Amino acid sequence: MGSHRKPRVGFLSGFTTRRGAVGVGVLALASATLFGSTARADDDASSVEEQRDRADEAHERAVEVRDRVDELYREAGTATQHYNAAQEATDRQQEIADELMEEAAAASEQVNEARQVLGTFATAQYRLGGGLSDTAALLLAPDVRSFFDTRNTLNRLTEAQRQAVTDFTERSEDAEAQRADASEALAELEASEAERAEQEETVQGKLTEARELLDQLTDEEEAELAELERLEREEAERLAEEARRAQEEREAAERAAAEQAADGGTGGEAADIGGGEVSGQAEAAIAFAETQLGKPYVWGATGPNSYDCSGLTQAAWRAAGVSIPRVTWDQVNIGTPVSRDALRPGDLVFFYADISHVGLYIGDGLMIHAPKPGDVVKVESIDYMPFHSAVRPA
Repeated sequence: MGSHRKPRVGFLSGFTTRRGAVGVGVLALASATLFGSTARADDDASSVEEQRDRADEAHERAVEVRDRVDELYREAGTATQHYNAAQEATDRQQEIADELMEEAAAASEQVNEARQVLGTFATAQYRLGGGLSDTAALLLAPDVRSFFDTRNTLNRLTEAQRQAVTDFTERSEDAEAQRADASEALAELEASEAERAEQEETVQGKLTEARELLDQLTDEEEAELAELERLEREEAERLAEEARRAQEEREAAERAAAEQAADGGTGGEAADIGGGEVSGQAEAAIAFAETQLGKPYVWGATGPNSYDCSGLTQAAWRAAGVSIPRVTWDQVNIGTPVSRDALRPGDLVFFYADISHVGLYIGDGLMIHAPKPGDVVKVESIDYMPFHSAVRPA
């Protein structure tokens, strides 16, 4: 029986066998762990890359939208100035048309009065003569001059009757001329209103497109856009600070030169349009503008609750007792032109090649202005937009 037994597996040989199995399992586990770590590292790297790509896309999209929205706001600003000019022309033409209509009505009334005088003569002659008098025939004639040309009636009329005929004729001609002028004024008024409506449609279209672009931004793109605007403002403020320091240095140099000239007794007097004290009118204009801070920008608005850019500057200088035009293209031609490095508080500063924006300079490279739709009257650096020119209203 013993010869048929299975040989017993020794302790060491069994352990070796089991160890080999365990070793294989450990190796497999280690390999799986290593491959898993590598996969996770690859996934993490891929995730970081995707995040970077999304951030780059958000930045590019924000830049694209910012540039387009800025362009639309500038175009809307230009159209707003066209609208303001059309509105001003419409208001002016309305006054002219109203005045001419009143004059035409008064002329027609005078014609009626002259006709009544002629009617009195016609009635009297009818009663005396029992027939249709020359005066009555005159009243029924389609053309008074043709009546005189075809019939030698005037010689048979009394002095009073001749004067009545003369008055009637002259007043009729005046009334006709007045009606023609009134009709022409009404036609011009209609053209001004059509231009105003066209510019209004243009402004609304630009602003609608800008709003739609902004509404399409994701949260990430909105954050990128806000960051871009923050960086732009910081850069503008930095430039304004540099300009302020340069201005202080120039003023100090000018004071030193003036003192030196006075000590030397040269008696020379240099003309400096940028130096000197700020006028009381300029201070009044700035004080008014400061009380408007925080009020919303509304295109075409002239206050008191909202403003566009030129509406604000016009209102500010009006508060200082100085009347300036409504539109930037007219405001830039008033007063005295000044260079950028000779600016004084109260000066009007204009921006963009088409002079479609204006602000009120308050010193230190800053201005008060009504910037754009969705914004409010605020203090901002004059370096925030492309500078065009400046004028001193008074």
